[in-house]
Amino acid sequence: MPVFLPSSPMWPRTPAWAPLLAALVLAGCATRLPPVPDSGVSVPGTWARQAGAAVQSSGNLAQWWQQLGDAQLTGLIDQALQAHTSMRGARAAVAQARALRDVQAAGLLPALDASGSAQRSRSHGSTGSSFQLGLDASWEPDLFGRTASGVRASDADLLAAESGVAAAQVALAAEVAVNYINLRSQQQRLSIAERNLAAQRETAQITRWRVQAGLANSVAEQQARTIVEQTAAQLPTLQAGMAQSRHALAVLTGQPPAALDQALDASAPVPQPPADLALAFPADTLRQRPDVCQAELRVRAAWERVAQAEAQRLPSLRLGGTLGLQALSLGALTGGGASVASLLAGVSLPVFDGGALRAQVRVQQAALEQARLGYEAAVLAALKDVEDALVALQGERARLARLSAAAEAAGNAAELAQHQYTSGLVDFQTVLDTQRTLLAAQDGVAGSTASVATDHVRLYKALGGGWQVSQGQEP
Repeated sequence: MPVFLPSSPMWPRTPAWAPLLAALVLAGCATRLPPVPDSGVSVPGTWARQAGAAVQSSGNLAQWWQQLGDAQLTGLIDQALQAHTSMRGARAAVAQARALRDVQAAGLLPALDASGSAQRSRSHGSTGSSFQLGLDASWEPDLFGRTASGVRASDADLLAAESGVAAAQVALAAEVAVNYINLRSQQQRLSIAERNLAAQRETAQITRWRVQAGLANSVAEQQARTIVEQTAAQLPTLQAGMAQSRHALAVLTGQPPAALDQALDASAPVPQPPADLALAFPADTLRQRPDVCQAELRVRAAWERVAQAEAQRLPSLRLGGTLGLQALSLGALTGGGASVASLLAGVSLPVFDGGALRAQVRVQQAALEQARLGYEAAVLAALKDVEDALVALQGERARLARLSAAAEAAGNAAELAQHQYTSGLVDFQTVLDTQRTLLAAQDGVAGSTASVATDHVRLYKALGGGWQVSQGQEP
């Protein structure tokens, strides 16, 4: 029931003990919420596999692509971080979260409205006019932190949206790098196929001469033609893959698909990561990973909404007041008129709502548990991503070493077989086998070299590289 505060000596005085009694009654209605639940995940001190990398702070991961030493890749990533739709969408989400936070914060401040009215009435043959101007003020003190909890929840939502920008940046930088490495790898594989094709055509020409001289039969000639056509058939596939990679890079940088065809047409080596790769400690990785930070902030927001729902069950106080002018004519109103002032205070307490407010608390508690489980899943996924990337990198490095040795041996065998075939010491089938083996071995080395670079990129992404963590931000 509203309580009218006295504005005239004619009103009886409020007893001095009334505010104290009200405070005791309201304090008795307050409830204490449990602490924010922990993720329940034990974070290891070091990684199970280091893959020959040094363990350092994660601060040097912010722009990991610069360590690859490829200026064109750096330019593409910088352009993508500015122009790609995912980044612009994430920034728009931040603007929305900031506006919603401002809406919540406005509830902590008083509201002031201006009003004016004019009335003309007629009764029993007489007419009269009334004019009013006034200012209406209202304020609801945040007795139990309901509005403050909403503001803190919105603060957490805002930080989560900013972490969404970081997550988009991490994913986008890695995607650009992977497509760029794929493009350079296909260019290297195309060059290898073209070199082998030239050697195979030379062998086919020698075979035709030997057939014409009666030193070989037509079967060898057709076999030589077969291997030439098989190798030539790989070229269109590689060229199409190169075009698709260029298209992907153009779209990632916010341009039409064919915009980078000329700039990326020239062949270049696959960017190589540094030998002294620096990892982050597991705890630093969780601090660096924006998806983990985002999940943790969602827990904080859900926690504050539980507190907000609990505060909805408690009494609320609303203060209001009006200050204005009232007169029977417009001239009298502008000349000063008669001043009117009033002050109003009201206290409300939920008594019976069919259990709706209690149910709303349970809704928010369930949302808090979902957020906590999401945070736990994010932590475990982050740890798994890094361990998987380390395993893949370690295995691919060992594979590349073996393939390089195999390619060297295949090159020697192909050269020996070619000389011996020309001298008539071996049959043509030996030449074919060595040429096929050489092409497969060299293509495997090129593919494995690209895979090592790609595994480095995925490791940087798993470590949360690609953005700068805020000072003092903790997981």
